[in-house]
Amino acid sequence: MIKAIAIDDEPLALQILEAFCERIETISLLKTFTSQSEAQRYINKFEVDLLFLDIQMPRQNGIDLYKSLKQETKVIFTTAYSEYAVEGFNVSASDYILKPIAFDRFEEAVAKVQRELALEQNTPQANTHLTIRADYKLYNIPLEDILFIEAMDDYIKINRVDKSTVVARATMKGILKKLPSTGFTRIHKSFIVNNAKVEAVQTASIELAGKEFPIGSTYKDQVNKSF
Repeated sequence: MIKAIAIDDEPLALQILEAFCERIETISLLKTFTSQSEAQRYINKFEVDLLFLDIQMPRQNGIDLYKSLKQETKVIFTTAYSEYAVEGFNVSASDYILKPIAFDRFEEAVAKVQRELALEQNTPQANTHLTIRADYKLYNIPLEDILFIEAMDDYIKINRVDKSTVVARATMKGILKKLPSTGFTRIHKSFIVNNAKVEAVQTASIELAGKEFPIGSTYKDQVNKSF
């Protein structure tokens, strides 16, 4: 079951989303919000799989609101303005629906999110691949191809064995949940390493791919357990 909330400054738009969600068995619309600050407090407190998020709102643009969230949550943008489409997909939106929303288009968007979640969480490849959305694509990266993951503000950079990189909107905490705990270790607030690729471990640093990475004081215990 997809756990969702909806954020829109128009109560009528929220009523339509509620009615549509009631017609789909695989989604539960937990709450609706006209207040962005209330929605943010809810998201910080409870687990949410999906946001239905209006873009053109009084206090803050919906895209900026989504960028400000710390949790990795799927989003379907809802708006009357088609010019926001490219910007919406730049932040790895699952879909983008124009108002007035038709039910079949809504159903299609929800099904797309369901497929993404299933691919990320429930496939046999879950323990051998990392599935993540970036650059308008859904990447399915073999874990053995990952050297290390680096924090970049609201994004993470996945550095691969072939020296290519994938930059995605995610948090280090969120990406760590997708990785097998026995195969990857967070050694610093800015770095997660593939244990199998580590060449040497010292008191305050780790060597990997010919580079030296610092061990943060907060993560020393975890490093000692992993190595």
